[in-house]
Order: sequence, then structure tokens, then C-alpha cells
Amino acid sequence: TGLSRVGARTDVSLALGGPASSGSDQKRITNAWLTEIKKKTIERECQGLLEFIESPFTLDHVAGHEPVKAWLREDASLMRRGALRAMPMGYLIAGRIGTGKTFIVQCWAGELGVPCVVFKNFRDRWVGATESNLEKIFAVLHAIGQVVVFVDEADQMAGKRESSDGDGGLSGRVYGMLAKELSETRNRGRIIWVFATSRPDLLEVDLKRQGRLDVHIPLFPPQTREELQALLVAVAKKLKLPMTPDDLPDLGEHIGLGGNEIEGVLVRALRTWELCGEPKRPLRELLGEVLREVRPSAHTRKLEYMDLVAVKECTDTRFLPEHFQKMAPEEVEARIDELRRFV
Repeated sequence: TGLSRVGARTDVSLALGGPASSGSDQKRITNAWLTEIKKKTIERECQGLLEFIESPFTLDHVAGHEPVKAWLREDASLMRRGALRAMPMGYLIAGRIGTGKTFIVQCWAGELGVPCVVFKNFRDRWVGATESNLEKIFAVLHAIGQVVVFVDEADQMAGKRESSDGDGGLSGRVYGMLAKELSETRNRGRIIWVFATSRPDLLEVDLKRQGRLDVHIPLFPPQTREELQALLVAVAKKLKLPMTPDDLPDLGEHIGLGGNEIEGVLVRALRTWELCGEPKRPLRELLGEVLREVRPSAHTRKLEYMDLVAVKECTDTRFLPEHFQKMAPEEVEARIDELRRFV
């Protein structure tokens, strides 16, 4: 599924090695070989508008976010069982920069067992080309049969209901085409949309309503010492830094560091560790030194704003840290209004 007739014939010809090939050049058409060739063919036919996610990760690589991981694994189970009517039409993943929105989707893709594609930049400078690109993407998605579509930086990609005069109405047409496709109930469980953004407030309300993006998942930086320790160890493993929980210094005042900031801290510690001679200084000592010197992000109000708009969009209380669960919607709204002038 997903290949045109010409594409299928081309792939079989590749296996045969071409008309002038000897028998030794021929390849057996296995599932693994066909999957790889098919992905390349579809990406080529889409002219770079779609890109398949080849993820070596699973949700086991995600530190923290336990309720979110549990929900995503339940939906993956429903998909494998064919219980498509119980699947959401789509997901909205929101949270401040550095909370792992893209990474958690990549990890989920590693567990799903169905194709996952990234929605690439489909906008074109030529009149009508953008709409044609979108139609081509939709046609391929329908042909694949069952697919997860990841739209990163969704607030920039999805268009607006009210177009500005400067784009000749293009933004409004993009919005209309996406809104129609997202609400097509025949796609439930077959085309699963995942939008990710740090500014869900910039997405049109109609796009993120129930029936289009049903499940709104907020992601937050570590909220407890245990979550911070787990994230530090996970990122260190990703960087191939030989660190264990015993190497961690006191982290009390650093609660709230995002994943990007933690990676920056660990890269600095790794840099010092690689530069120092033998015998190597203890990692605990190096990490403690870096943490004392590092300055967290100065954009505290912007980051708080991103946290709160993610809280506002959340569709299930279980995804929220305890202190956000206790905040009344009116309190969240009032604080967002106070912070809006800093964004």
C-alpha cells in the first residue's frame, strides 16, 4: 500500500536487477527489503513532502511522563487489536521548549508497528502549488492504509481561518483543507494525526477541537528530584556518558530544568571529562561544578506561559502534575493574561 503501479513495477525491477542482469544480481523480495525500498519510493514520489520516521527508540527511553506513556501504549494496543473505533482522531502534544515533544513521538513510533511519517514543509511560492502539494500528501496517506502523521511546530504549519492580505488567502485555504481532512471520520484509527507545538494558543480552536485532535497531552520539565535524576541518567545514556545515579550531586535547586538544558549541562560535563587527563576526575565532582556555574534560561515568564497554555489545553487530569491539578481554570486563565505581555 502507498505505491503507485509504476512505483511497484520499478521496485520489482530493482529486485530483478534490471533487464541485462544475471541471475546472481537478483534479490529475494523479503518484507524487510520491500519496506525499505517502498519508503524510499514513496518519499521520492512525494518530492520530499513526507519523510518516514525510522526510530531506534521506544517509550522505555523516555524518562518520566508515566501517565502519558501509559495512555500512548494503551492506544498502541488498541491499534494492534484493530479496535479502531476506540481510537482518537488525533493528538495535540503541547509544552514548553525542551520537554521532549518530538522525542516522545519518535519513541512511540518505535512501538507502534505501523508507518509513521513527518509532515514536511509543503508550502510553495507558486500559485496553487501549495494546495496541490497538500492534495498529493493526503492521497498518499490514504493509500498507505494505516499511518501516524506527525506535524511538528504545528502552529506554523496549520494556517489560519482568517488569512492576511499578504498571502493572497493561502493560509485560509491551507487551514480549510487540513480541517476537512482531520474531521473525516472514515480515517479514525487509519490516519492518526499528531500535532506538536509549544504555543497551542496559536492554533485555531476548530482544528484542536474534539473530533479532530481529541487527546491534548501536556508535557512539563521534571517536577520532582526523582524525575530530574531519571532524566539526567536517560540523557547521559543517550550521550554515551558513563554515569549512574550514584554520580549525581545534590539537585534540589535545579528542579524545573528542561531536557534541552539538562543535555547542555551534561555536554559541558562531558567536555570537561574528556579534556582532563588521567586519572579522570569523578563525574559527581564534575557535574556538581557545572551545575554550580550554569545559568538557567532567563526567559522564565515565556516558559511559564508555555506551561500554562499547555495546562489550559489538557483534556485529561492524569497528565497534569499535582500542583497544576489544584489550579482552578479561572486561576490558570488569569495568570495567562498576566503573562501574555511578556510573550
